[in-house]
Amino acid sequence: MTQSNWRTPLAVLICSGIILTLSLGTRHTFGLYLQPMTLDLGWSRQTFAIALAIQNLIYGFGSPLAGMIADKYGAPRALVAGTLLYALGMALMAFTRTGWDFSLSAGLLVGIGLSCSGFSVIFGVVGRAFPPEKRTLALGITGSAGSLGQFLMLPYGQALINHMGWSNALLICAVTVMLILPLSTALVEDKKAQAAQSHKQSIPEALREAFGHSGFVLLSSGYFVCGFQIMFISVHFPAYMIDQRMTPETGMTALALIGLFNIFGTYLWGWLGNRYTKKYVLSALYFTRAVVVTVFFLSPVAPLTVYLFAATIGFLWLGTVPVTSGLIAQVFGVKYLSTLTGIAFLFHQVGSFLGVWIGGYLFDTTGSYRLMWLLTIGLGVMAALINLPINDRQIVRPAMRPA
Repeated sequence: MTQSNWRTPLAVLICSGIILTLSLGTRHTFGLYLQPMTLDLGWSRQTFAIALAIQNLIYGFGSPLAGMIADKYGAPRALVAGTLLYALGMALMAFTRTGWDFSLSAGLLVGIGLSCSGFSVIFGVVGRAFPPEKRTLALGITGSAGSLGQFLMLPYGQALINHMGWSNALLICAVTVMLILPLSTALVEDKKAQAAQSHKQSIPEALREAFGHSGFVLLSSGYFVCGFQIMFISVHFPAYMIDQRMTPETGMTALALIGLFNIFGTYLWGWLGNRYTKKYVLSALYFTRAVVVTVFFLSPVAPLTVYLFAATIGFLWLGTVPVTSGLIAQVFGVKYLSTLTGIAFLFHQVGSFLGVWIGGYLFDTTGSYRLMWLLTIGLGVMAALINLPINDRQIVRPAMRPA
């Protein structure tokens, strides 16, 4: 078949969604391994947390580089390399015995794999496949597929751990991730046609332009808070449930509910971003998230309140992703969308690193997650405020103006 008769926008959307289902869904299962691995290997929670914090940091620093590779040479090359490293890292996690081993496998290798198979690479292709009036909604649908992965992979991972042990579960999940390889062929783009249609600008010029734009810096700073909040909850929530005398299945079910409602939430926020001013949509999302965490923090911990919290926070979980990416495309265009979303995602992952690590540090220091919940609430309010003054007008470059 030729490129024109099967790599349609719909095919790109479907295959991109399945790739994120596998990549991000598997990532969200890592919190399930905290309790069994720390008990079997005699680790503190901070030992486990620091490796996943490194993973999020590597994921962040690798995303701009993966985005540059995807923008210049095509997304499939980044996806193939990333998938192989992702699977290798998970396989080595199964045989880890020390914190150093775990930081190398779960931290470095899986982090690089995620950077090459995550939002920045995928959203660049999807953003270029759809016109502006449909772009944010298409990104929301793709992000929803990543949420579906969280809903599907968490019960899958928990069942594997319960019946086969954490080591075998990791090996099976490593094989599952390899399904990304054949799907990546749908994301081949016609780079020559894109070059003929777009303005002339190099990657260094695009980066200087973005960092000279105050709106990009504010947008990325809000993204930092998003990463801090969701990775603290994703990694530490199952253990927090056990601390509250809940079963491991309660924490797993809560994370699965987050993934389920995130499917609808990501689509909803993408739809809102398509219809209304994106910076106001983002501000409303962050403020609502702070309110939801506050209500949960002040409520008695019981299965009902846990599941209500999970369902509500799920609506707000990854809604930032399509709106943030759509706003970047609106202001800067789509030529280097993977690169610029990768840069913004670096801020997100620095937040993720701190959310995972500080959560483990504060628990080991104080014996409680109380201070972490308060910090999560305060940062949510801050993110709501800093998105309001963003300059969201499209940049008009001299080469783009008609002669």
